[in-house]
Amino acid sequence: MTRRVWAPIGERPVAHGHRRFEWLHVAAFVWPATGEVFWYGRNGVSKPFFEALLALFAKETGAGDERIIILALDNAGWRSEARRKVPDGLRLVFLPPYSPELQPAETLWALVDEPIVNKPIPTIEDLEDIIAKRRVDLAEQRETVKRKSGFHRRPKIIKPN
Repeated sequence: MTRRVWAPIGERPVAHGHRRFEWLHVAAFVWPATGEVFWYGRNGVSKPFFEALLALFAKETGAGDERIIILALDNAGWRSEARRKVPDGLRLVFLPPYSPELQPAETLWALVDEPIVNKPIPTIEDLEDIIAKRRVDLAEQRETVKRKSGFHRRPKIIKPN
């Protein structure tokens, strides 16, 4: 991960890094009104993985006939609609291309990446440990997540009578 750093004028900033071919993919479903986040981590992504992820999310949140959850998603290829099974209680809304500003979870990555920015991580296991701890810490910081993911133009929740 890289991020802007300060350096004297005319000098290039130095940030140690190491290229690797192992990846940790983190998925997050966030409810901006409460700051509640469901985090999932994995070493790869695919359409079958996404189907399993949706099923797990629906189960953990109690989605079904009594509770309908609308997920706003970007159009990543592994989320495409072709022959995908969507669990009862979930409705998927795909955002227009190149519109990350409409995706509430997109703003969480700066929070998740904070402990690893501009730092070399020796192994993928170390990275998994650091990110897992960060996700646990963020689960206890709902107000921070709420502030970060709750866009100012998002309508306020209206409670039904």
